[in-house]
Amino acid sequence: MTKWLLRAMTELSSRKWISKLTGKFAESSASRMLIPRFAKIYGINVKEAEKELSQYATLNEFFTRRLKPDARHVHESESALVSPVDALITGAGVISKGAILNVKGQNYTIDELLNGSPRTTNYMDGYYYVLYLSPTDYHRIHMPVSGQIVERELIPGKVYPVNNFGLQHMKRVLSRNERLVTYVKHHAGEAAVVKVGAMNVSSIQYVMPLRERMDRGDELAYFRFGSTVVLLTEDDSFIPRDDLHPGMKVRMGERLGDLVER
Repeated sequence: MTKWLLRAMTELSSRKWISKLTGKFAESSASRMLIPRFAKIYGINVKEAEKELSQYATLNEFFTRRLKPDARHVHESESALVSPVDALITGAGVISKGAILNVKGQNYTIDELLNGSPRTTNYMDGYYYVLYLSPTDYHRIHMPVSGQIVERELIPGKVYPVNNFGLQHMKRVLSRNERLVTYVKHHAGEAAVVKVGAMNVSSIQYVMPLRERMDRGDELAYFRFGSTVVLLTEDDSFIPRDDLHPGMKVRMGERLGDLVER
C-alpha cells in the first residue's frame, strides 16, 4: 500500500510545471541563502568548486558549478572511453539484440531509448552504462571520447525521478523522461551520450558555443539538479574494465574501458 501511494504521489508530482516552479526558485536570488545548508546536507566537497560559496548568486548557479582545473584527471590513453560524469553506476552490460536488461529489475530497448532513431541499428549489440548523478555530485557532463558530433536530438518527455525508487518502481523512466542525445563519431566507431532529465530538473543545457569537433574531457552539457546519463557504444567497438559493476562510483575522466577498432 505504501509503495503504491508513493508511486501515485510521484506520478502526480512529476509534472513539468512543478519542475519549472522549482527551477524558477533555484534561479532566484532568494535561493542563495540555501547554498551553504545544501552543501552541508549533501556533503559536497566545496574545496573543489571553482569559486567560493559566497560568490554564487543562486542555488542553480551552485548546482551547475565548474570545478577547479586540477579537481579531475582525464585518462590520457587515446583508446580510453572515460566517464562523462561523477556518478553511481546503476546499470552496465552488453546490449542483447537491442535490449538493455535488468536495470533495477526493468528492461529497456535501444529503439525506445533513442526514440526510434535510424542510428538505433548501430547499438543493437553494443555496451551500455547507466550513470546516476545524485544532488551530491558535480553536475557537468563531459565528452567520453574525442570525436566529431554527428547529431544532436532533443526527445520530449516526462520528468519522473531517476533515483533508486524511480528506476525500480516507475515504469521505464529512462525511456519516458525528456532526453538530450549526442552522437559522437570517434576513431573506433560511434558512441551515444543520452542525458536523461528528471524530477525538479528544469532543463538539460548544452555548453555554448556548440562545437562539431570535441576532445575527451571537454565540457559537453550540464544538468540542473541530479539526473542520469546513459552511455552507449557501438557494436564490437568497446571492451569494458572487468572491475567495474553496478553499485560503484566513478568520477569524470575515469577510464571505463577501451575502444577497439573493428
